[in-house]
Amino acid sequence: MDDITSQIDTAFWLTTAAILGLLVLSAFFSGSETALTAASRGKLRAQADKGSRAAEQALSITEDNERLIGSVLLGNNLVNILSTSLATALFTRVLGDGGVALATLVMTLLVLIFAEVLPKTYAITNAEVAAARVARPISIIVKLFAPIVAAVQVLVRGVLRLFGVRIDPDSNVLAVREEIAGALNLGHSEGVVEKEDRDRILGALDLSDRTVEEIMLHRSQIEMVNADDSAEAILAQSIESPHTRLPVYKGEPENVIGVVHAKDLARLMHRLAAEASDLASSLKNFSLNDVMMKPYFVPDTTTLDEQMRQFLHMRSHFALVVDEYGSLRGLITLEDILEEIVGEITDEFDPLAEHAIRKSEDGQFIVDGAMTIRDLNRAMEWTLPDDEANTIAGLVIHEAQSIPTVGQVFSFHGFRFEVLGRKDNRISRLKIRPLPVALSTD
Repeated sequence: MDDITSQIDTAFWLTTAAILGLLVLSAFFSGSETALTAASRGKLRAQADKGSRAAEQALSITEDNERLIGSVLLGNNLVNILSTSLATALFTRVLGDGGVALATLVMTLLVLIFAEVLPKTYAITNAEVAAARVARPISIIVKLFAPIVAAVQVLVRGVLRLFGVRIDPDSNVLAVREEIAGALNLGHSEGVVEKEDRDRILGALDLSDRTVEEIMLHRSQIEMVNADDSAEAILAQSIESPHTRLPVYKGEPENVIGVVHAKDLARLMHRLAAEASDLASSLKNFSLNDVMMKPYFVPDTTTLDEQMRQFLHMRSHFALVVDEYGSLRGLITLEDILEEIVGEITDEFDPLAEHAIRKSEDGQFIVDGAMTIRDLNRAMEWTLPDDEANTIAGLVIHEAQSIPTVGQVFSFHGFRFEVLGRKDNRISRLKIRPLPVALSTD
């Protein structure tokens, strides 16, 4: 007992104080790493926009995650190793060789509880607040350790390159868009985010990845005006059509020469009727060229977000889609793009067509063949692939490697497809049902 007491002197207390100080530093580094990596950059940006300099500094140092984590880990390992060495020396001095095992046990518990779990638990539950508080001292540490961290980075990348691993310093571990999509899907699975809200936001995020070809109205379904028709026929078609804008062709449908708006036709007829003595005389003076607008053509590879910007810039809602050879492929409207975000938009003039998806009495789903795979997935929470085809009919044709006949049944991607209708070489109607997991095949 006297031997142990004799060992407790000023050096003992100074070493003990140094170990406690190093544990505090270790807790600081551990908590800072967790706070700065877990903090939402969106929330930090919102705080910075409100004038928080600490949040702005936190954003700045998290721009280069590799250098940040390298500096924090370097500092954390230095203080942990130093504190463990001092504890081993202290316990060995007091207890002899048996102090090594005791020092290992004591320091493991202290580091685990007070330098790892405790600060990291606080940091992850108050990530943005903690990140703002530690931003300034951590930025100083990053600058101090910058040369060492840079050397370590070069060494690490060299070792990884030996194993065929390449690191792009400019790439983000998680894209912002992927983070948002993941958060929305997680929120929906937990019941926090409604399906409609999730679909709207994801629809807006996907506009840059999708082209007008994917959602355009195919040329076979476009209603057109023949420039050679009589005035009476053109007016009757315009009145009976549910569309306000109609392409005008001359000779053959591929030769589109303009677009006519129903309101412009009404204005023209009102003016002619006011100028003429009777209706027959007004129709004699009718000329479609007086109201026909120049057609607006867009490539089928244009992305939806770019096309929406073009529509808004040109103050136009209607475009004809052509392929690389200039052949007409279809048409797209601003409403079509908006429907990719908010869902189907209908009004009192839309035809009372059947719903694109109907549930049959046997529990299966009857689907219009022209329905896009994306819309079907959104409506039914399915995951049918859309890499090889845009429509559900196109998917069946691609998988069957032929144009199926009515009554044929196929099973792929975990679903059973039955062809209910076919018009010419196009599948018009399908019956679909998910297969039991044990029977599903890809």
